[in-house]
Amino acid sequence: MSNMREACGVFGVYDPKGAQAAPTVYYGLLALQHRGQESCGIAVSDTEEPKVAVRVEKGMGLVNEVFDAAKIDRLYGNIAVGHVRYSTAGASTPENAQPLVLHYIKGILALAHNGNLINAKELRDELAYDGAIFQTTIDSEVIAYHIARERVKARSVEEAVSRAVKKVKGAYSLVVMSPRKLIGARDPFGFKPLCIGKRGDAYILSSETCALDTVGATFVRDVLPGEVVTITKDGISSDTSGCMADEKTARCIFEYIYFARPDSVIDGVSVYESRIKAGRFLAKDTPVDADIVVGVPESGNAAALGYSLESGIPYGTAFVKNSYVGRTFISPRQDMRESGVQVKLNVLESAVRGKRVIMVDDSIVRGTTSDRIVTMLREKGAKEVHMRVSSPPFLWPCYFGTDVPERSQLIAYNRSLEEIRKIIGADSLGYLGIDRLLELSEGLPICTGCFTGKYPMPTPERNIHDDLER
Repeated sequence: MSNMREACGVFGVYDPKGAQAAPTVYYGLLALQHRGQESCGIAVSDTEEPKVAVRVEKGMGLVNEVFDAAKIDRLYGNIAVGHVRYSTAGASTPENAQPLVLHYIKGILALAHNGNLINAKELRDELAYDGAIFQTTIDSEVIAYHIARERVKARSVEEAVSRAVKKVKGAYSLVVMSPRKLIGARDPFGFKPLCIGKRGDAYILSSETCALDTVGATFVRDVLPGEVVTITKDGISSDTSGCMADEKTARCIFEYIYFARPDSVIDGVSVYESRIKAGRFLAKDTPVDADIVVGVPESGNAAALGYSLESGIPYGTAFVKNSYVGRTFISPRQDMRESGVQVKLNVLESAVRGKRVIMVDDSIVRGTTSDRIVTMLREKGAKEVHMRVSSPPFLWPCYFGTDVPERSQLIAYNRSLEEIRKIIGADSLGYLGIDRLLELSEGLPICTGCFTGKYPMPTPERNIHDDLER
């Protein structure tokens, strides 16, 4: 695994009054575009059709590149699921785009998945030995097959989902569509977010609340970790048999630091306020004299503002971002990542020339991007560059959907703070302390595995992505 990958985004709609669902999903996916920029898709059914049918459109690229008005018009029906995706290098292929549509003996399923399973290979091998033929290399297909298998024995599709997810281990937020039901499921640890919204009579499932705002829906509540919710023409029902004690949950802290849009609220905690807090903590714990505080767009901006508010040092804009370029770490080759930095960002010379600059970013992975940005600031005349990072150092891989590279590729592995500072070329360097993370989540239990090596569940001895890609 040569690069870091972000979470995907899922979105679903069911309108019992018969309103077309695809346009709502389209705009919901646009709002979740930050969670995946390589492929996307929408699957739609109509609960009033006498003959069951699922119409699906998906492809490589951004939402507004894959879909046009004609495609949306062809996706007629009042129940739909959608997906935006990131992938590892080599797995960015059309067959791995979601939602997955599965035809089986009980009918049709469409599934969209955000997360990673740590027992996907074992489950996949089990299915393969029973004769299953796989069309993709993603662990989402393993979940879909197990739902289909359980449906043969279960009284309902929601019961099949509840049974199937008890077999899988790892991180998942699922949106599943049968021809007449919309189902959402969240893993017992709550690694990935999933919430419920409502607009008129229609119910919506979404990775983030920002997408509910975009489509004019009202937030109802978050899906509980371990819960399975089912939406039908009669309303919403819940199965909480998969839930465990709150103190055992383990949300991904990077949703608050980096992944989620700042205008989202996850499990009652504002992402924006979490980032402001991170900046304030950095100012308290790693102060330095400077003339201006700047953020590396986008997720570094709020933390930079927090640093400014706490320190009294003026907040400014030092970077102009090309919004049409994806995040640099998704490029499959190192030379592409490095050249991509200046394509994505340019420095405002008038903002930094002759000044002592505090630059706030959300993380340092390999250090090559940070090195290049520090150099860019110096080339535009910055007198000093002090880097502050709104997360602790990455020291361990992640198994739950954030592809932190192998330890040998992490700049912080086996290096001191001073050694890292010299590599990136900053005048000083400070990270957020691990003890501050719970304050960012307002006390909600979190996963800190990529920082501490202490995971909420047993993990494979080696990275499962060597064998299987999502």
